[in-house]
Amino acid sequence: MARPDLAVTEPIGAEGAPLIVLGPSLGTASAVLWEDVVPILAQRFRVVTWDLPGHGASKPPTGPFTVEDLADAVADAVRSLGEPVFAAGVSLGGAVTQALAIRHGDLLRAVAVVCSGPNFAAGAEAWLERAATVRAQGTPVLISASAGRWFAPGSIAARPDITGRLLHTLSDADDEGYAACCEALAEFDVRDQLGSVTRPMLVMYGSDDTATPKADSEAIAAAVPDARLVGIDDAAHLAPAEKPVEVATELVTFFEGSSR
Repeated sequence: MARPDLAVTEPIGAEGAPLIVLGPSLGTASAVLWEDVVPILAQRFRVVTWDLPGHGASKPPTGPFTVEDLADAVADAVRSLGEPVFAAGVSLGGAVTQALAIRHGDLLRAVAVVCSGPNFAAGAEAWLERAATVRAQGTPVLISASAGRWFAPGSIAARPDITGRLLHTLSDADDEGYAACCEALAEFDVRDQLGSVTRPMLVMYGSDDTATPKADSEAIAAAVPDARLVGIDDAAHLAPAEKPVEVATELVTFFEGSSR
């Protein structure tokens, strides 16, 4: 396995404020996915984002990797920032956030897992099939199906610019990077490890999410001591893009409460 080289942005926001590290969903770039959330968070925090291998600003991978490798790469970036941070991630980014909480709790103040699950390995065959499809045909072949999974009914009509740009980030993603992420998800199962998490955790789900439904978030929250579970109405798998104000409000409330 090769430690991925992840692009991490410079902090923006209130000088001297606590730092939040935001991670993306498979097929997206953090700059777009979190675009309307970051300005709200930056009023009270400093914010950085990171991208998956071959997505957004990150280079394509040089070899296979696991979700734990991604978490270790994010942890290296956090160490370079020199302070404990808040962390949040969506879907695969949420899996990385879980791995961070399990493996690198000393680097964290609190974490938020958004539209994710504790056991993507249950669908390993489908993830490996998707990886093979992308290697053969490229990421554009996924756009139609992804639009149906990513967005709740009405979201594309309500937010055509950002939903359209998210689909473009999928089309632009490196085929090998996307496929390698699928293979990492095919091995991810932390159900037996979540009980070791010692940092406060917020688990957030979209009411219309079919990719990682409410039951997946409930499983995470049930396994982590004192985790908080919240739902975002009229959102599917990419809640930060569909309902940025609601997601940002939940993050601010939780992270500020965890600082007291």
